[in-house]
Amino acid sequence: MNKLIRPLSGLLLCTTALMAPGLVHAQQADGAEVDEIVVRGRYIPEVMRETAEVASVITPEDLVRQGDDTAAAALTRLSGLSVVSGRFVYVRGLGERYSSALLNGSPLPSPEPLQRVVPLDLFPSNVLAGVNVQKTYSANYPGEFGGGLIDLRTVDVPEERFLSMGFSVGINDETSLRRGLTYWGGDNDWTGFDDGTRELPAALRAAVVTGKRVDSSNFSADELTVIGRSFQNANINLLQSTNDVPVNGSFNLSGGSSWNFDWGRLGFVAVGGYDSGWQTRRAIQQEGVVSLDGLAVLEDLKSNSTQNDIVINGLVSAALELDNHTFKWTNFYVRNVTKEARSVEGDSQRASNYIRDDYTAWYQRELTNTQLTGQHRFGDLEIDWRGSYARTERDAPYERQVRYRRVAGVYMHNPQADANFIRFSELEDKAKGFGVDVRYKLDNPLIADFTLSGGWAWYDNTRYSDQRVFRFFMNSTPSDAFQMQRVDFLYSDYNIGPNGLVLRDVTGAEGAAAYEAGLETNAFYVQGEGEILPAVRAAFGVRRESGDQFVQAIDLFNTGATLPGRRLENDYVLPAGTITWNFAENQQLRLGASKTIARPQFREQAPQLYLDPESDRTFIGNPYLVDSELVNLDARYERYFDRGQFATLGVFYKSIDKPIEAVVNESGSGLQQSFLNAPKAVLWGIEAEFKKFFEPEINLPFIEGARFLVAANYTYTKAEVKVGDGDVVYPITNGGAAAPASNFVIDGAQLQGQSEHLANVQVGLESADGATQATLLANYASERITARGQAAAPDFVQDPGIILDFTFRQKFTAWDRDLTFGIEARNLLGEEFDEHQARGGDELKINAYELGRSLSVSFSAKF
Repeated sequence: MNKLIRPLSGLLLCTTALMAPGLVHAQQADGAEVDEIVVRGRYIPEVMRETAEVASVITPEDLVRQGDDTAAAALTRLSGLSVVSGRFVYVRGLGERYSSALLNGSPLPSPEPLQRVVPLDLFPSNVLAGVNVQKTYSANYPGEFGGGLIDLRTVDVPEERFLSMGFSVGINDETSLRRGLTYWGGDNDWTGFDDGTRELPAALRAAVVTGKRVDSSNFSADELTVIGRSFQNANINLLQSTNDVPVNGSFNLSGGSSWNFDWGRLGFVAVGGYDSGWQTRRAIQQEGVVSLDGLAVLEDLKSNSTQNDIVINGLVSAALELDNHTFKWTNFYVRNVTKEARSVEGDSQRASNYIRDDYTAWYQRELTNTQLTGQHRFGDLEIDWRGSYARTERDAPYERQVRYRRVAGVYMHNPQADANFIRFSELEDKAKGFGVDVRYKLDNPLIADFTLSGGWAWYDNTRYSDQRVFRFFMNSTPSDAFQMQRVDFLYSDYNIGPNGLVLRDVTGAEGAAAYEAGLETNAFYVQGEGEILPAVRAAFGVRRESGDQFVQAIDLFNTGATLPGRRLENDYVLPAGTITWNFAENQQLRLGASKTIARPQFREQAPQLYLDPESDRTFIGNPYLVDSELVNLDARYERYFDRGQFATLGVFYKSIDKPIEAVVNESGSGLQQSFLNAPKAVLWGIEAEFKKFFEPEINLPFIEGARFLVAANYTYTKAEVKVGDGDVVYPITNGGAAAPASNFVIDGAQLQGQSEHLANVQVGLESADGATQATLLANYASERITARGQAAAPDFVQDPGIILDFTFRQKFTAWDRDLTFGIEARNLLGEEFDEHQARGGDELKINAYELGRSLSVSFSAKF
């Protein structure tokens, strides 16, 4: 007779409703119980036991071993994940618009003009306890789910009191202590806070408040002179060369404590950090057109830029734990500032000259998030709730551009004809959310360990963005001597006046000057999970989610004007299901199917011109975009050798109706990037992952008793856009009218952002006591499309290549303190950034520069 004992995982129901089974069989023969007991799933990690979904996990130990500075960098180590521009995560080859980012389960707004998804470089690794990436959809999560869902988990309240601090210093062989560009700006720029230098001038602010365009039709010549002279000059306009770009450095401090009382436990944790990094890019930037069977160069430019990136972060969290109730309040702040000086020069057929464009810029991004959560246990009933408020800002004051022409070897600037712009732009994004989840363990004779759950979630995201653009004109052609002046002399107060430089407001000349946008969602879900057969668990749910999204362009000078706008109101029913079969000891098979959506991002719909400093391209949104709908199928085999050691093999398939693609159009001043809905796309792939520690007997100094880590993952993804006869698209260049899809998208073309091959390898050595860690890490991504080429032109392609890193950690004790010394070496192979177009043997370097090799040393102490 066989006696079935309820799974060990049932004991975990007090903390979770999602789990994988452990199974204990006791066999009896002739009334005597056999001594052998088989426990299934004892090596399956808790987080994998708690979820019925296909998922990947970054543990606190992984964060330490890899030494990555941000969440974005850490996520590149997981199977099927890649990072674009160092900020945005692509899951299984799908762009950031197809992935969602949560902080402790709550959605976040974004300070990026081009994305509604928050960039993950904003989250330093020192505030994280780990990251979960769910690759199959479950109904308790938002319906915007394509590639995956990334849940960042912040550090928890400690069991014991602690205080730690650390610092690091690093260099890059392309940047540090080498020649670069800079400009003065303000006295406090090194802190990441402007000292008031870049504030909108008082005279200009007073003029803007009137609601009138700042030009001669609304203001007198004397008033325009006063306003023009109020702008900052030399400390913003004048580029300077330096021979000693500073080294990189960071400092962090963290501490926490907890107190136990008769009635419960109270604790807190606080983390703070400052980081300053420098990067010089000496880039080749070309543009061209199709010529016969090849490409002809129109713009052949060299860009030289130096930027200082400053990150300030802080986290404070408090928790109250009672017998069956837990309350947690988490507050997070991060400020990311980029100060850039850039000069671009070369032959320009568009300008019919050899030109030089000088730029100075200051981009500040801020994220403030506060979150309150509660967990309550009433026997078999569990109730979790969460409320959050987040606010992000992006402020770009004094984006300055001045164009020069080279005449007889001398650079000259004619304000009457040559570009000179001063831009002020602001973006504010707010998000409020509340959700509640209820789970109840329902005993019944049919399904063992059956848990019925349901919940409600509300989310409200609003955005306002505006941009003011000014330039100086002259009513007559200036003399050569005037044009040859140094820029701060040329734009001095002496030259600003009715007979010289005259200020003109050109806001809204290309696209809307401002827009407002919003997204409100309401969702209900119900989900059931239980053991439908011995060792077989199933989780099925359905989510009903309604969304109301709008983007409305705003005329800053005519409040009654009607400008292009778009409203999308949809109601979706999104089913999801997974089955997990724990068919052998520490082995299981997962199957999943779901339907999900992807909404256009605000900026993709807003008809406002925007210059992206990362790619040096201008973007304009398309108000005619609509939602994308996805069907997702997954299967994965998992084998666990020990805690944190495993091998997996999975396959996945996705069908996307109306995927959003970026397209490049010709504009009067150069290439312009916009967006459209392609007819359809199909994506499928294979994922394999392996992680294991080996403990060979090697009697050598320093490594005796050590264990070796071997970890690797590989993802193959095939994604194609499908275009059939009669398919149409709605590009912004057609003003909302249909156009043949084949004019913009090629049938069978690779989906944007998708690398066909992704691979990671880690080989490490760890001492028996964990005091010594040395790890070699390699990351590979094959070519991926960054944008569709203009009509009949090839696509823009980036080749990320192989990034090889090395990290070393050594813990030791001195002066009765626990100390850690670390070394990190990045990009050891010297991989470069390479974005290009190729056709008929011709290749254009759209953007290509050396990333450089980096080396840093760190030291930390725990008190």
